[in-house]
Order: sequence, then structure tokens, then C-alpha cells
Amino acid sequence: MAVQTTDPARGAGAGAGRAGRRADAGVIQLSQRDIDGLLLCGEHYGAPYDLLAVALGVPPGRLPAIVRRWRRAGYAAAGRLGPGPGWCWLTRDGMSATGLGFPAGRPALGRLAHIRAVLAARLWMQASPAWAAGQPWWHCERRLRAQEPAAGRGGHVPDAEIHWPSLAGAPYAGQVWAIEVELTPKAAGRTARIITELLTAMQYAQVIYLTAPAARPVVARTTAGLAPGEQARVAVRDLPPAAFAPEPPR
Repeated sequence: MAVQTTDPARGAGAGAGRAGRRADAGVIQLSQRDIDGLLLCGEHYGAPYDLLAVALGVPPGRLPAIVRRWRRAGYAAAGRLGPGPGWCWLTRDGMSATGLGFPAGRPALGRLAHIRAVLAARLWMQASPAWAAGQPWWHCERRLRAQEPAAGRGGHVPDAEIHWPSLAGAPYAGQVWAIEVELTPKAAGRTARIITELLTAMQYAQVIYLTAPAARPVVARTTAGLAPGEQARVAVRDLPPAAFAPEPPR
């Protein structure tokens, strides 16, 4: 099925054939909101419906119709992957159309909770006044892994980076932050190695840890053991409530 983006400059009768049928009949037109949603699904391996509705700024009841349009275009697939809301993810055609080029497929069941938490963290940070003022961009884990040469892999890759542009008067101008999302506690030694590695990579002005209650004590203790100058570069915060799948109705 043909797909095109909307063109506001087209007249209402443009493209009509001799028989009075529009030349674009049967074509699914994609708005900027559609493009943003498809890119978000591709960058995050997939997205649960409730968070996807928040990202697109639409009521939850409208999202299924939007996803159906994407599916008819061949750009997305959807289904219920476990308890909680359904999920949407990109097909191979969707990856090609967005230009992302990542492997297509449904998100792994074992990573659903983490994928959800990272997306929730992104939406929470993007809703902050600091984000609106500083106009940064989110550099997702998939992009970070894709840009690494295969021979150079082996180091820790954060869950995302936030890049702050060099705007005059902006408090974080030119900085790059590493984002880590922790749902379950890691061994103290492993946590220390990850933090040390991220701090050693001097491109990170800040390492932001967003944690679930179970993971916070290990991260907090490890951070407290750092030298004062390094402690100042690590911030430990609670994950937003949306990071956790809603309880199914009884």
C-alpha cells in the first residue's frame, strides 16, 4: 500500500483523475505526529500503548486507530506481549521508511520492563521546564550501539545520552549527560565499574541514575564512596511512576 506524508499546500481537489477520483485515493497520509511516533517506536525497540499515547499527545482511546493506520501502511506491528497495555513496534518496512535501519522485530519479553522504564524516563525528562528551555535531544541506546565500530565494543553503553546544544545563557550548554535506568539491583562491584567507566569517559558532564526502589540503595552507596569531585557528577533520582506497568484491573 502506498504511503505519503501530508502536504498542507495541496488543494482539496488536487490530483483528481478524469473520472473524478483523487489520484491519492487509497494512500495513507502520514502527519508529523505519525512520523514522530514511528521514530519513537523504532528508537526504543517498541512502545506500550499508554506511553505512546502520552508521547503523541492523544487520548488513550484514539491510539488504536492511529496504530491501525501504521499497520495498514506496513510500517508497524502490534500485539499484547504480556500483562498490561498492548505494544507497537516497527516492521522491516517501518525501519526502512524512518531511515533508522535497526533490526526489526517485536521487543524481547525479558526486556519489556526495562524498555518501558527507559521510555517513561525520556517522556518525564522531556516534560520538564529545563528541557523546554535548553532544547536538548535524546540519543537512544540503539543509536549509541549502532555508531560503535564492531571491533571497539565491550565497554558499557548507557541507556541513553542527552545532548544539550550550545545556546547562549542555557545552564547546561554544550554538555552531554549519560542516562542509566536501574530496575533491579546489580552487584556492588559491577555498579561501581559502570559508574567509574562512565565518569572516566570525560564527555559526560553528568551521569543520571534513575532507579526503582529496589535498585536505589546499591547505586546510592556506590556513589557515596566516590571522591567528592566525582560525586558531584552523579545524580541519583527515582524513576517516574509511569516507568512501571499499570496493574491490570481485578
